[in-house]
Amino acid sequence: MALNDRLISTAQNVSISKSTEKTDCIESGKSSVCRGSTSTDLSDESNYSSFSSHISKPHKSNDSRWEAIQVVRSKDGVLGLNHFRLLKRLGGGDIGSVYLCELSGMKCYFAMKVMDKVSLEGRNKLLRAETEREILQCLDHPFLPTLYTHFETDKFSCLVMEFCPGGDLHMLRQRQPAKRFCEQAVKFYVAEILLAMEYLHMLGIVYRDLKPENVLVREDGHIMLSDFDLSLRCTFNPTMVNSSNNNNNNQAKNSNYCIQPSCIEPTSCIIQPSCIVPTSCFSPKFFKSKNNNKKPTKPKSEINNQVTPLPELMSEPTGVRSMSFVGTHEYLAPEIIKNEGHGSAVDWWTLGIFIYELLFGKTPFKGSNNRATLTNVVGQPLRFPESPVVSFPARDLIRGLLVKEPKNRLAYKRGATEIKQHPFFEGVNWALIRCASPPEVPKAVVVGVDRNDVSPVKCVLEKTEKKGYLEFDFF
Repeated sequence: MALNDRLISTAQNVSISKSTEKTDCIESGKSSVCRGSTSTDLSDESNYSSFSSHISKPHKSNDSRWEAIQVVRSKDGVLGLNHFRLLKRLGGGDIGSVYLCELSGMKCYFAMKVMDKVSLEGRNKLLRAETEREILQCLDHPFLPTLYTHFETDKFSCLVMEFCPGGDLHMLRQRQPAKRFCEQAVKFYVAEILLAMEYLHMLGIVYRDLKPENVLVREDGHIMLSDFDLSLRCTFNPTMVNSSNNNNNNQAKNSNYCIQPSCIEPTSCIIQPSCIVPTSCFSPKFFKSKNNNKKPTKPKSEINNQVTPLPELMSEPTGVRSMSFVGTHEYLAPEIIKNEGHGSAVDWWTLGIFIYELLFGKTPFKGSNNRATLTNVVGQPLRFPESPVVSFPARDLIRGLLVKEPKNRLAYKRGATEIKQHPFFEGVNWALIRCASPPEVPKAVVVGVDRNDVSPVKCVLEKTEKKGYLEFDFF
């Protein structure tokens, strides 16, 4: 079948699925695609350890919300719907709706994802809900969600997670001048996303759904990735490899690299953690006075050449392979559209689209309709608009990520490590990025009950003696 015919067929039949196949779908503010999967995704439960929701996670051990959960659990044993009060609807997706809720009597607020199990079973999407829960259970990272608890009733499956009052990056971008971010802000958000995706790949998880709508802004201005129901899991063991060859290759590759062409104004896109105290008091004269009676030291470059490079963490699951057709039209990688099978490289393609959208306020291959968009992704070359003008490193990074052949794509083999070394991220202190000042800190949110936003879920305030939880009716 010709490629154009395949695209037409895809655009016309994206909602068709077979009952005997696992179905992968997505619904977003942009567009949605859905097709029955012949994936080789691994979902064997024996590959993943069970999760005990009472275990404190290291980076959340001092979190007041975590402590509140522990207090209620120690008092009542098991948490359920009767312990939470829904305040307003925050959003919804293909497999459930998310609500702002309050832990009764504790003045702590959470985001609760409520999924109708009967509806999911009827649409063959129970596996997707289970996949998301299992992924959330194993996450422990500052830029990924914390699953405080989860529980099920006869009708619903509920995930209780962190509430991010800053909304998502799509909403935040719409409020920016010209509806785009400055380059310094893009560097901040992308750096944190890159660390989150590196962690996911280290766990053998391919995210597959990066877009501004899925990047939430916490109360401190830092980000959190959300929505893992489209993620692909595989068995993967990170390894340490000798980085000497990689470093030599990078030096040879970058020897002719023009980090900042003379025709472009220098930019000040350096993330300096606010917790770092300047050390300019240690001037060269200070050290010179101390070393007057000592032998002259070797030049720094000569010392560096004598240091054996440290091993490099290889955290890219290059062996994973899936035939699923999932994602958002404007973010789909070419190998997914052409049904060639895909792996972790699709995450780096979506990262390139993501950076482009944050910088220019639009995606690079968007067409007049979904079919035109898919055609552009496969056949149209990457182009940059004349305005706004962005730095050469930013455009070079996007070019490297948006290579249509996955094997030639930046980070195909070495993953996030390769992207971190790109000149676009010069000045980023990866170890202390949590201390960096965010581009924008959300305003304090006054939480109140909005009954209109709570629909289509109706709270029945009577607690039935039989079931022991608040009942929800979808309408």
